Amino acid sequence: MRPWTSSGWRRAAAVAVTVVCLWYAPIAMTELWSYARPGAPAPGEWLLGHLVSPRYVADALATRVAPYRHSLAPMIVHSVLGGLLMLLGPVQLLTAARRRARLHRALGIVFAVTVYASMAGAGLYLARTAPGDAFSGAAFWLVLTTILVGTVLSVTFGILAAVGGFPDLHQRWMLLCYGYLLTAPLLRLEWGALPTVLPGLPMTEINRVAIMHLGSLVVFGALIASRARDSRDTVEGLGRSWAPAPVTAAAHLAGAAALVWIVRALSGHGAAGRRLLVAYLLPYALAYAVMAVGARTAGRAGRSWAREEWRIHLVGLCLAPVLSAGAVAAFQHSLGLGRFTALTAGVAIGCGMTAFGATAVVSLRLMYAREVLRRAAPPAPLPTARATTPAA
Repeated sequence: MRPWTSSGWRRAAAVAVTVVCLWYAPIAMTELWSYARPGAPAPGEWLLGHLVSPRYVADALATRVAPYRHSLAPMIVHSVLGGLLMLLGPVQLLTAARRRARLHRALGIVFAVTVYASMAGAGLYLARTAPGDAFSGAAFWLVLTTILVGTVLSVTFGILAAVGGFPDLHQRWMLLCYGYLLTAPLLRLEWGALPTVLPGLPMTEINRVAIMHLGSLVVFGALIASRARDSRDTVEGLGRSWAPAPVTAAAHLAGAAALVWIVRALSGHGAAGRRLLVAYLLPYALAYAVMAVGARTAGRAGRSWAREEWRIHLVGLCLAPVLSAGAVAAFQHSLGLGRFTALTAGVAIGCGMTAFGATAVVSLRLMYAREVLRRAAPPAPLPTARATTPAA
């Protein structure tokens, strides 16, 4: 049995996600209270001060006051509703697993409305704040904007898939949406963990390290969860692969060239650049290894659908450095960002964006397979007219 499809592995993953969500929910709901009323309860600040140092937290708060000052109310709405989403997510996973359709549908409506309202609050903050004035600078602003757009689009596509009668696609889009949402608690975990590995760095620099891999980690987790919940070896009407060997080979060549460029570009920015490069390459290599092995193993076992999904996402991962390289040039020329800032932002958003694109391709793949099957089905016989006897 494939390890990520075993009931024990899935149960452990669900428990881990639930623990993280329950831990983060009260922190999210209270995180900005102290900005509105000094001295208000702030369990997140208290915990971080004990894990790292009070000075580390105080310096971070000082750099966040100005960006939040003009958008405090929308940000409080965003954080409070974000905490609610942390509670709704595990409940939705549980109702789906237990096949509680009515409860799942009702809570799904609440979840979707909460996502839109929470992202509206974050959107107001981003719209009112110039990229260079944001907490941790323009690169962090661009990453937050990308996550916001990905979250809103993924929940929207999840709703459309459910309405259109594609429960498997609904599941994929909602898992991707929740993956984007999980960047918030994972970032807080890195605020507490990374200072141990990188002592002396302020939170603004810790943020830059974290964004280099948070996007790739959450979308990779969403893919693993999707594959774990999809036990089909094949799909009727699948036909030829949309990621054949020539396409996969071309994506590898383009991705390798772009990856070499990224390595050289980041290495040219001294210790800070090399630090970001390591933070990017390690999760990238892990994701690549799992996808490549998954595609190869599925192909050898004759599981055509599993192989197809793995390969589509592998192509997306290979093209992530290509997209990043293009984004660096766009950020420099259109936004007037400095070279290092544009490089940081471009590399940080690549994996998350191409994973979104790969999920869209997988969705089109399944919809096309259904259409092929529908067209191949014999037409329904016309109803025969019943003979009538004329009245006397």
